[in-house]
Amino acid sequence: MIEIREMLRLWLEGRGLREVARLSGTDRKTVRRYVERAQSCGVDREGGAGQLTDELLTAVIAGVRRKRPNGKSQAWETIAAQSGQITAWLDQGLTLTKIHILLGRRGVVVSYRTLNRYARTELGFGKRRVTVRVADCEPGSEVQVDFGRLGLLTDAEGRGRVVKGLIFTAVYSRHMFVYPTHRETLGEVIAGFEAAWTFFGGVFAVVIPDNMKAIVDRANATEPRLNDSFREYAESRGFVVDPARIRSPQDKPRVERCVPYARSNFFAGEQFRDLDDCRERAARWCREVAGMRVHGTTRLHPAEVFATDEHPKLKPLPDTEFDIPAWAHPKVAPDRHVQLNRALYSVPGDLVGQRLTARVDTRTVKLYWRGELIKVHPVVEPGRDTDPADLPAELTAYATRDLEALQRKASVHGPHIGAYAAAVLEHPLPWTKMRQVYRLLGLIRRHNAEAVDEACRRALEAEAVNVGLIDRMLTRGLTEAPPATTPQPGTASRFVRDTGDFAVRRSS
Repeated sequence: MIEIREMLRLWLEGRGLREVARLSGTDRKTVRRYVERAQSCGVDREGGAGQLTDELLTAVIAGVRRKRPNGKSQAWETIAAQSGQITAWLDQGLTLTKIHILLGRRGVVVSYRTLNRYARTELGFGKRRVTVRVADCEPGSEVQVDFGRLGLLTDAEGRGRVVKGLIFTAVYSRHMFVYPTHRETLGEVIAGFEAAWTFFGGVFAVVIPDNMKAIVDRANATEPRLNDSFREYAESRGFVVDPARIRSPQDKPRVERCVPYARSNFFAGEQFRDLDDCRERAARWCREVAGMRVHGTTRLHPAEVFATDEHPKLKPLPDTEFDIPAWAHPKVAPDRHVQLNRALYSVPGDLVGQRLTARVDTRTVKLYWRGELIKVHPVVEPGRDTDPADLPAELTAYATRDLEALQRKASVHGPHIGAYAAAVLEHPLPWTKMRQVYRLLGLIRRHNAEAVDEACRRALEAEAVNVGLIDRMLTRGLTEAPPATTPQPGTASRFVRDTGDFAVRRSS
């Protein structure tokens, strides 16, 4: 009403419609509508501003504006009829601009501003959630961790590589540390944590990270699954991991604002020789610039608050280097071995076809079955580490090429069997004859040890070293000794021809 009164007052002073529109900030067509309605209500330009009573202004407004029985425009009512469809589109993730286009295709033609006002007022579109500031923790209790993109770093070959910052922010003091890196691997993350503990001079009790893959395998609001290797690292350093919920930056607000701050104040516009130079200058910037600024919330210097209140409460620095383990789930092959990093390791028990849990570091390989440690091996280069105790007793000698054990096994059944096995293994490549000894032991199961021992005795007397011959003797029930390998004097061999067949025929 005040705006309309001012509009009509300027007109009564003799100003033109164009000038009234400019001075009142109103469209000229709108000014014309109100002036024409005022004239129809009896306003005379010669009568002065005293004519502009509240009753007159009410009549003018009622005549210019359309009737709205429920206080809403016709366009508003038109949109309200499509409320269900608009809500469904918003739930599908469509933008309001796309919804405006789809409504137009349906013949619902309204202005975008009206649609926007309706969506915000009636459907809650674009409303920010109400947040509550959480009280700060005790000094030295919590540090929030997040990854953020810092920019590009030109390498020695002139290529630009993306540099990311692993940023740590102490919740109580707001003191921060930035660890630049190219990758978000487990090794780089643990290296960043080790550098952070050195920078802060101790270890915080609780770490609140983002759901980065190097730390969290499966995100969950109440029961997140941590990476096994990082969980072991946390246990070795004595801190607890409490990951933020997925897509919930309000769970770690202290470090969220540090990401753009580090990008704009530290990295932007700087020239670095390499990544090591970037890391060194980042630590110096955290101490001298970020640590000594007046924080916007606390109005204190973070580095000073940290040194006074937090540093004495931190856990001591670790005195040993952490050997980062790798966890895997190999399958036990039919040869009772599992493969890890191109090396084979034997497995005790009958677990062929089962999947084990394996922990591998730089020194040892530990194998677990259903949570129980069943075997420890030293790490070997690509090759094989077999413990004979892990293999079945009947196969140990063959698998390990233990010739002495195989010969002892044969001697148990009889002295001549042991001697015959020794004769079979008397070869430049003895392990190639092991199968024949196993065949000889198999004859003991088919026949009896006494019969096999007697056959071996007769074969040894005839100097016939052939396991197949022993098999035929036992199968045919032969009791006579096989023919000697060298014909006795005065006896003819079955393959010996008459000497006359070799006579030289002389030509006449």
